[in-house]
Amino acid sequence: MKPIVIIAALVAGCTAYADGEQKFAPIGDLKLQSGAILKDCRVGFRTFGKMNAKHSNAVLVPTWFLGTTADLANNFKPGGLVNSSKYYVIAVDALTNGVSTSPSNSENQPNGEFPVITIRDMVESQHQMLLHLGIKHLKAVMGISMGGMQAFQWITAYPGFMDKAIPIVGSPQPTSYDLMFYGGGLKAVKAAISNKAASDDLIRAYADFFWLALNTPSYYVEHTKRTEAVASLAGFEGALLKWNLFDMASGLSALSTQDIYKSFGGSESRAAAVIRARVFVIVSAQDHCVNPAPALHFANVLGAKKLILTGNQGHSAPGAEMKKVGPAIERFLSKD
Repeated sequence: MKPIVIIAALVAGCTAYADGEQKFAPIGDLKLQSGAILKDCRVGFRTFGKMNAKHSNAVLVPTWFLGTTADLANNFKPGGLVNSSKYYVIAVDALTNGVSTSPSNSENQPNGEFPVITIRDMVESQHQMLLHLGIKHLKAVMGISMGGMQAFQWITAYPGFMDKAIPIVGSPQPTSYDLMFYGGGLKAVKAAISNKAASDDLIRAYADFFWLALNTPSYYVEHTKRTEAVASLAGFEGALLKWNLFDMASGLSALSTQDIYKSFGGSESRAAAVIRARVFVIVSAQDHCVNPAPALHFANVLGAKKLILTGNQGHSAPGAEMKKVGPAIERFLSKD
């Protein structure tokens, strides 16, 4: 479908897409924060629900690290992350996830030739995608984990583009702990790329410490028997072994360089001053993948609404506590 046809369909009422159908927006060459060019960029997306007559109910939901819009699809329902019977949900595949332009699918810059991507670059690609689709304003942008980091970038990069933002277990800037966590993963993946003979073993080792960080020690002690401990790692190892190593490395690099203050000379106050959206920050108190401190601090600077999840499922808390998260998001979105 040509871009002009896509725009016409959306303006007419967004009925051209079946709910959850994978679509792509070709946005051409994308200039990156580094100054490099990402050639022939295209952005994957899926839509759920319908745009209202006023075009005022669109909610953008970017993907998390190693996530795709297919993984997000079951979250858009009453009681879920966002209700697609009320909002027009645009789930978008972040650059490097293997669906939107990534090292694994780029014809012009494959694998090791792929340029360095930042979270800010992901947002720029999404902004251009929305303009291609004829969407110039959002009700909200929201996302989980790396999706939450994209939400933080959105409110500073395009402050007038959305009414509200809901970063969930995301961060405006990684802590020292986060940098060690992402850096260790990146080191393992780069070693796997350079050492094919040991590649699978290196990714299995990375998957094991990644899996441990997704929840908390108390959760694993409570839910995993000692006799099943080693075997319980196999599923996540298998999932990571299916991923393209260059996609994984590119995503980890983006996580490591996340910093919404960079465009403001490192000034938190200058970044906060441009934000016009109302913000609802959701964190997990026991998050071992994305430390909650920077998000909570920035929420306090903004005077933003906060929800702190206190269960023992760590980074996985939003899904585990959706009965609390979903209604809280709905209340926030429905208020004028």
